[in-house]
Amino acid sequence: MRPFILLLTTLVTGLFIGPIATAQRRDSGWSDRSRLLPDKLRSLPVGLTLWHTNNPCVPTLEGDTYYWKHATMVRAEVSDLELVEAGSFIWYDSTGWHPNLQYDTNLFAEKFDCPKGQLKKDQTYTFGKNWRFGKKAYGGDALWYIIARDRSGKLYKGYGLIETEGKLNN
Repeated sequence: MRPFILLLTTLVTGLFIGPIATAQRRDSGWSDRSRLLPDKLRSLPVGLTLWHTNNPCVPTLEGDTYYWKHATMVRAEVSDLELVEAGSFIWYDSTGWHPNLQYDTNLFAEKFDCPKGQLKKDQTYTFGKNWRFGKKAYGGDALWYIIARDRSGKLYKGYGLIETEGKLNN
């Protein structure tokens, strides 16, 4: 009887929980956990440099709010490029990357001071106050990315990791 119950439990779990877990993995945008990058970034050639300062970023406490103050910069390396999409994934627990922010051309142009999302080759664009904030201090990482296209329509990526720490500096 015991093997039958174990077999039945395994089948029921596989039939009902398995598809849910698979759907969650697919919806995360990171379906292949053996690979570092989320799906939309894999296989695109690197054509932009993206970086953050201060990195790692340590919180400051102002009143009852923690701030992780940093800036994010991007530079087109291969040619003049047109923004397709920008955003970030966050990693705050053992489940890995989770989609976080996604910027369209207008919001990117505003935040990075990049008119119409047109990235000129070798020019740096800066999101000066790309700050995280919250009522609790906790560590986590964010993978910021930009996808842009050249005049022929070829897509390129740029990405940069920001480490946000969970403890104040003493």
